[in-house]
Amino acid sequence: MQIEEVVESFIYKNESNGYCVAVLSNGVKAVGILSAVKLGEKLKLTGEFVTHPKFGEQFKVDSYALVLPTTIDGIVKYLGSGLVKGIGPSTAEKIVGLFQSEAIDVLDNEPERLLQVDGIGKKKLEVIKKSWEEQKAAKDIMIYLQSFDISPAYAMKIFNMYGRNSIQIVKENPYLLTNVWGIGFKTADKIGKSVGFADDNHYRLKSGIVYVLNNAANDGHVYLPLTELIQKCNELLEVDLSDSLLFFRELDKDGTIKISGENIYLQYFYKAERSIEYKIKDLLRTSCKLSQAQLNTIVLKSDYYSEEQLEAIRNSLLHKILILTGGPGTGKTTALKGIIDSYKQLGKKIMLAAPTGRAAKRMSEVIGMEAKTIHRLLEYNPEANLFLVNADEPLKADLVVIDEVSMIDTMMMYHLVDAIHSETTLVLVGDVDQLPSVGCGNILNDLIRSGLIPTAMLTKIFRQAEQSQIVINAHRINKGDFPIVTGNETSDFFFIQEPDSSKIPSLIVELCSKRLPAKYKFDPLKDIQVLSPMYKGETGVDNINSLQQSMLNNSNTFITKGDKLFKIGDKVIQLRNNYDKDIYNGDIGVITKINKNDQNLEAEFGERLVRFEYSELEDVSLAYAVTVHKSQGSEYPCVIMPITTSHYVMLQRNLLYTAVTRASQMMILIGSRQALMMAIKNKKSNKRYTSLFSEK
Repeated sequence: MQIEEVVESFIYKNESNGYCVAVLSNGVKAVGILSAVKLGEKLKLTGEFVTHPKFGEQFKVDSYALVLPTTIDGIVKYLGSGLVKGIGPSTAEKIVGLFQSEAIDVLDNEPERLLQVDGIGKKKLEVIKKSWEEQKAAKDIMIYLQSFDISPAYAMKIFNMYGRNSIQIVKENPYLLTNVWGIGFKTADKIGKSVGFADDNHYRLKSGIVYVLNNAANDGHVYLPLTELIQKCNELLEVDLSDSLLFFRELDKDGTIKISGENIYLQYFYKAERSIEYKIKDLLRTSCKLSQAQLNTIVLKSDYYSEEQLEAIRNSLLHKILILTGGPGTGKTTALKGIIDSYKQLGKKIMLAAPTGRAAKRMSEVIGMEAKTIHRLLEYNPEANLFLVNADEPLKADLVVIDEVSMIDTMMMYHLVDAIHSETTLVLVGDVDQLPSVGCGNILNDLIRSGLIPTAMLTKIFRQAEQSQIVINAHRINKGDFPIVTGNETSDFFFIQEPDSSKIPSLIVELCSKRLPAKYKFDPLKDIQVLSPMYKGETGVDNINSLQQSMLNNSNTFITKGDKLFKIGDKVIQLRNNYDKDIYNGDIGVITKINKNDQNLEAEFGERLVRFEYSELEDVSLAYAVTVHKSQGSEYPCVIMPITTSHYVMLQRNLLYTAVTRASQMMILIGSRQALMMAIKNKKSNKRYTSLFSEK
């Protein structure tokens, strides 16, 4: 039977499993799973009345649904919650102010009447109508998922992926929910257990194994040794998989994983590595078709290039693949310009690209030619989730140059080489001593280590670079030596010793807001970038961002998303790739417009304006300070980096080296000598399980 009542109070509420004893408005006690239900909500309860020997009559709940609000305040909150596109809190108040308690009925049956509401025109009405219909269709799944503590935002994502099959999928295989961005195995497993899935259920074990391998990929690993994988799976699943080799073989057979000796890969990572190897070997087998007469036509100023650079230019003309590497000040850009100039003299078609928008823009400015992101170069289609430029439709170029290769992960490298024609020359440029990619793999390091690919390793520091303490100290740090700190005001490298980490944040704020702009004319927003090894802690990204925002931005126009506060004028960073918007992980922009009524904002990234709806703000964060990892591929006039022993987990030589090489005019380290020495001496960057050109 069904009853409709308001929740007046809770006698008992178990937050871990959602079991409640609630007092309803009719005085009846309801018992059962009522996860996420709040006081004052009206529920439609399905179940039966039972008599408890000790507590008397109760209503035993089998299922429940929220009843749409009928009070004016309730309707305003419901419509302004962000669930309906085009209706923010202000618009919701206007709608309810005009239609009162009939507002929801108007949306259901007479949406054209919304044109009577101030601020709603025909275009906005169409957006609202479409969104309302989608919201109605999604309502059942959203209400159903509330019992599993799934937020409305994630419920909508589930509905967008699985549509009207969402509830059926949750009941039959909730582990498919891990395909939804933001929902991990643990959330899916909680739902699975709630709907009765046993610990050793096939779907659960398979999903757990994939989850562990994906987590390993997030840590940079292409595979895990079987013993390590089993150990991690046993901890996660609380099921002993030590004797489950047959189960692993079944996953290998169905294409989920690949067993290679004692190593376990996700199938697509294994195929990606082998495909990279095959394509590079194909390029190595292809002979250069330039005649001696053509080579003789190339004019190079031998007094302009070092012998290392000349050798790099020659090798780019003699081989179909070349790696150009070296630290700051060693002339990579000059050598690259020589390579490009040589191909121009031959009348060849040239394409340039880099992993991120910022790296591509920097490459374009330095070389003087258009450079694209790799995704744009390969014409990524987000709707179809594929690259239109591939082995069947390769790049139509004689020379393809890719910069910042240390940032490229295994899957990106696979798609890149897949699109290279065997007659095209591929030049890979990067600094092997910088941090490896955020994604799995260690591409540049593995390619150089293989010894198969012609590699121009530039080592000579040029005279003009020798005048920069940033360049000199970057090389010293890379060799394990303490940087030279002169204290000279004309220097471009400073180390401010402050052993008390609690004083560092205010010192950073003072430098950014007062001292550096006054003395060096640095713009706090455009020229200065704070880099921190970690997000948390006094000197972490989160705290410094909050302090910087308070000091540098006095705008009163803002919106909030969870614990995030965004103001007009804020410096922000994109946290993950969004191919629909052509904006990528690590891109930095400035908020130029905030619409408080509809809870969205616009930010300027370079010359492009990008709009973010409320639900998309989880992908954006403040960027007065960012992590060193997020700074890869970028260059800033002035870099400030706190370095304290509280960062000991992340204090590694390649992280410090990467941070220092991001600065073009000034580098400021603030912290303790002990922490700086810890970072310099720690060469043990986390080992990555990769097998490029080493798979047995």
